[in-house]
Amino acid sequence: MHHFPEYRNFAYLTSPEITAMPNKENVVIIQPMGAIEQHGAHLPLIVDAAIGIGVLATALTKLDAAIAAYALPPLYYGKSNEHNGFAGTISMGTQTMLAVLTDIAESVYRAGFRKLALMNSHGGQPQILEIIARDLHEKYPDFCIFPLFTWRVPNVAKELLTEKEFEFGIHGGDAETSLMLALLPDQVKMELAVTEYPYNLPHNSLLSMESANPFAWVMRDLSKSGVLGDAKAATREKGEQMLESLATGWVQLITDIYNFDQPKAYGNHLL
Repeated sequence: MHHFPEYRNFAYLTSPEITAMPNKENVVIIQPMGAIEQHGAHLPLIVDAAIGIGVLATALTKLDAAIAAYALPPLYYGKSNEHNGFAGTISMGTQTMLAVLTDIAESVYRAGFRKLALMNSHGGQPQILEIIARDLHEKYPDFCIFPLFTWRVPNVAKELLTEKEFEFGIHGGDAETSLMLALLPDQVKMELAVTEYPYNLPHNSLLSMESANPFAWVMRDLSKSGVLGDAKAATREKGEQMLESLATGWVQLITDIYNFDQPKAYGNHLL
């Protein structure tokens, strides 16, 4: 698995180095987070965390040395209760995760930093990051918090996947399996790969699985194997292309965060 460059690893800094660091209000602190949860028989539990770490490590290697950015130690566990019932899933509750992320963020703030990127690679928890980001910014107006999702930067996944796979292959399918073949090939058991798409989704309906007007679901509602997508179609070549494009997108995103100024319509004056 990829590792953060030593000079971009927050945990390798000393306390005096952090105290003396210049321009801390613009230094980008990045908290990668994933999940430890089932991904079928062919992939290990670490998929989401491994993808986030791999993308961020590659991006930080490419990032302009003039852009100050550091990766915090990865948060491997997440809110994964939609995978309860499949052995190996380890899940934090919503309130636990809110508390953990709040404590981390406030520690970063106390150290003098004012830009925190929450880099999430697990589809089951973006809403928690959005709640945390708004609440912390309301509490600390000079704290810029970014609730981000690893895949929401320009990347080549749509070009490499079928239309059906791009829409429904959201867990252990072609994209994640291809990336894992690029990141942790020894942990992928392609002989056990399956193809499975969601069962009994509503047709001719305004309701959808994850798009507009979603319904609540857990994985056992939709999949017998724990996989959603065509893992059999995965290749290392596709994974390397996706990794490269995601990392390039994150270089731009980190640069944009470094240059970001919080909008202030009325300054610090109350209406």
